[in-house]
Order: sequence, then C-alpha cells, then structure tokens
Amino acid sequence: MASDLFSLAGQNVLITGATRGIGAACAVALAKAGASGIALVQRDSTNTHTRDAIRAAGARVEIIECDLSDLQTVRTIFPRALELLAEIHILVNCAGIQRRAPAVEFPEQDWDDVLDVNLKVPWLLAQAAGQHMVPLGRGKIINFGSLLTFQGGFTVPAYAAAKGALGQLTKALSNEWAKHNIQVNAICPGYIATDMNEKLLQDPVRLRQISERIPAGRWGTPDDFAGPTVFLASKASAYVSGELLVVDGGWMGR
Repeated sequence: MASDLFSLAGQNVLITGATRGIGAACAVALAKAGASGIALVQRDSTNTHTRDAIRAAGARVEIIECDLSDLQTVRTIFPRALELLAEIHILVNCAGIQRRAPAVEFPEQDWDDVLDVNLKVPWLLAQAAGQHMVPLGRGKIINFGSLLTFQGGFTVPAYAAAKGALGQLTKALSNEWAKHNIQVNAICPGYIATDMNEKLLQDPVRLRQISERIPAGRWGTPDDFAGPTVFLASKASAYVSGELLVVDGGWMGR
C-alpha cells in the first residue's frame, strides 16, 4: 500500500529545534506518521508543548536538555539519546539561530555563535549518527538549510555562510554514506512566518517586497514542512540522497 511507504513504525527520531515553529511541526508530523520514539533536544524541559502533542499522537517522547551553544554538552546528545531509545534511525537537525548586522559591523562573537549552532552542531550530531547508523546499515539524516544555502541575503553574512556550508556538508555525507543505505538530505525553507523572521515581518517595506515575489502568494507556515519531512524520513525516499529540497512557495523558480 502507498501508505506503507510513508509509515515510520518502529523508527526512533532525534530532533533539534522542535520546541516551536518548523521543528515542532516536523516532530509532531513524525509522531503522527508512526514513529515509535522521539528524543527532543531542548534548552530546558519547561516547554512541554511539543512533548504533549507527541504523546497525544501515541509516540514515546523524551526530552534531552542541552544549550546548543555549549559544544561540550552537544557532544553528549547522541549517547544520551541512545541510552533512552537504544537505537536512532532518523536525525533531524532543525535548530538554528540568526544574527543581523551590516557586514562591516558584524561582531566576531555573533559570527562564531551562528557558525557553531547552525553548522558545527549539525556536523557533530551527523558524525555521531553516522558512527551509529553505518553499522546498522540504514538511517535518515535531514538537515535544515535555507534560501541562503543558495543566495547571499542582506546583513546576515554568518547565517549565509553557515547554511551554504550545510548544503555542501549534506552532499559530502551523502557521497560517503548512501552506499550504507543512509540517506542524507536537506530541506531549505523559503520565507516562513516564524520567530526567526520577526524583524522582516515587522518591516513593512521588506514584507511587501518579499510577499510580492512569492508565486504562491503567501509566506509559508510550519505545517508546510510536515509532508516533506515525513517523505525524507520514510521509505518513500529510499533512493533520494544528497538533495536540497526547497520548500518556498516557488521563490527560487521566480
């Protein structure tokens, strides 16, 4: 049956950035697709909205507390997830941060913070996932890129550098691990109405300029990522690897 292609029954998930926005929508979608266990990486455990929604969908859910700016603690995430769920079959790197300033003024600390959370953390988790998944002979890794994986943007040099590099990392890992039945892909969101784009949403000129260019006629919402995430996490994408799946309402085709 076609539905079997998208079933995640028996699969365990580790996901970052799922307390709100796109990550939360993706985590809940994976649970509704039948994932058995989901480990949520959160700064703290006080935000239980995603956890509660996953429980309501019938999946086991665990919270792993970690400040992703603390790279030493980041290195403990995957082992802690294995202690909780025994095996991890799907890794979703969705967490990200943004800093804005003109390039001539961009603070070095902001550069380091953005590169660490948006590039080094996905690399560390993907490397740990590969070490676990290669012996298993299967696995799915889904990174979250951006339109700035392809474009340069304005006043976001660190974010553009990190997301551009993440796209290349996705391809590099695919080249090594596809033969082990591990599909490594990325989802690249367009302009989405989330907290990360709050400054753009509050700028009437930029809001109008951006909105007029989107062929779909609207900004995206977190729910627009449920289907693409389940697709890349499921058997339906068994021969899809190294792809950067753009979900942008047609922006890049304009």
